[in-house]
Amino acid sequence: MTNSLENSKRTALLPMIICCALFFILGFFTWANGALIPFVKLAFSLESDLQAFFVLFASYIAYFFLALPSSVIIKKTGFENGLIFSLILLGLGSLIFIPAAHQGSYVLFLLGIFVQGSAMALLQTAVNPYLSIIGPIESAAQRIAVAGVFNKTAGIIVPIILGSILLKGSEEISQKIQSLPPGPEHDALLNSLLSRVDTLYIVLAILMFIFAAVIKLAKMPEVDVDKEDEIAEGHENVLKKTSIFQFPHLFLGSLAIFFCVAVEVMAGDIIGTYGHQLSLPSFFVKYGTAFTLGCMLVGYFIGIATIPKIVSQQAALRVCTIVGIIFTVTATFTSGLTSYIFIALLGVANALLWPAIFPLGIKGLGRFTKTGSAIMIMGIAGGAIWPLVYGYLKDQVGIDFQHAFLYAVVPAYLYILYFATKGHTIGKKI
Repeated sequence: MTNSLENSKRTALLPMIICCALFFILGFFTWANGALIPFVKLAFSLESDLQAFFVLFASYIAYFFLALPSSVIIKKTGFENGLIFSLILLGLGSLIFIPAAHQGSYVLFLLGIFVQGSAMALLQTAVNPYLSIIGPIESAAQRIAVAGVFNKTAGIIVPIILGSILLKGSEEISQKIQSLPPGPEHDALLNSLLSRVDTLYIVLAILMFIFAAVIKLAKMPEVDVDKEDEIAEGHENVLKKTSIFQFPHLFLGSLAIFFCVAVEVMAGDIIGTYGHQLSLPSFFVKYGTAFTLGCMLVGYFIGIATIPKIVSQQAALRVCTIVGIIFTVTATFTSGLTSYIFIALLGVANALLWPAIFPLGIKGLGRFTKTGSAIMIMGIAGGAIWPLVYGYLKDQVGIDFQHAFLYAVVPAYLYILYFATKGHTIGKKI
C-alpha cells in the first residue's frame, strides 16, 4: 500500500506539469478577448460596446452548449485523446480568423471564437476534475490555484502581445477612419487593420497542433476520477444515489460558477472599456486586462500559502466575496484612476472564487463526477451573459457606466456569498 502511494506521488508530477501548460493555453485564449473587444469595434466599425461584447458572448456561451457533450467525449475517448482533440479544435478555430479578416465578416470572426470556446469547454471539463482528484479534496483549491498562476500569467502576457500587434496605433487609425468618407481608401485602411490577425493566428494554430503531438508522445496517464472520488469520500449515501439531480449542491455550485466567471470577466475584460469611459490614457485601455490578472496572481499566491493550512476553502470564499463587494462599491463612488485601480483590484478578490467553488460543487459526487464537472463547466456561460447585461444597462437603459457596473456585479457576489455560507452544504449528508 505504501509503495502504491509513493508511486502515485511520483506519477502525479507529469499530469500536474501538463495541466499547468494547458491552463496557460486556456488563459491565453480566454483573456485574449479583452484585447479583441476594442480591436473588433474598430476593425469592423461597430457602433456600440454592446455589439463588441458579443466577442465574449461567442466565447463563453460555447461552454453552456458543449460542456455536457464534452463529458461524453471524454468518457468515449479517454482523457488523453480528449485533450488532443480539444487542442486540434482550438487550432482550427484560430484558422477561421483568417477568412473572417479577409472577408471583413464579423459573424465569421465570432464563429471562430465560438469554435475556440468549444475547444476550451472540452479542456476545462477534463482538466478541472482531474486537478481536484489527484490529491486530497481538501487541498484541491490549492492545486487549482497553482495551475491558475499559469492561467493568469498567460492572461497578463496576452494583452501585451495582442495590444502591441492588433491595437498598434489604434488611436491614430480610429481618427483617420472617422475622417475618411466611405470609399476605397476607407476600405483599404480597414483591410490593413484586419490583416494583422493573419500571422498571429496562423502561428497560434501551429503551436496548438504541435502541443497536441507532444501530449500524444508524452502518453498522459489515465485516471479513473469516478473511482478515486468514491474511495476518497467513503460515504455510503453517495453509492445509493441514482441520479445527478439528487445532488442539489452541484447545481447551486454551477450557478456560483456562473456568477464567478461573470465577475471575473467584468473585471478582466471590461476594464479596458471602463478605462476608456473614464477618459484615461490609451495605455490603461490596452493593458487593463493585464493589470486585473496581475492582481489575480497576487490572490492566487495568497491562496497557495494559506489553503488549507490557515484558512478553509469555504472561509476563503466568504472573505473574497465580501472584499469584492467593498472594492466594487469603492470603484463606483470614486473617479478617474482611483476607480480604475479598484476595478483592477477585483482581481485579488476574484482569484480564489473558482478554486474554492469548483471542488465544493463536485464534492461527494462519486460515479457522477464527470457529469457533475460538465454541469459546473456550463456555468462559465456567465461570462457570455453578464457583459451583455452590463452593456444593455449602460447603452440601452442609459444608466451611468459606473452604476451599471455596480448593479451587474454586486448581486453576483451576493449569490456566491450565499453558496459559500449555505449553498454548498444543501443536500449533503456528512
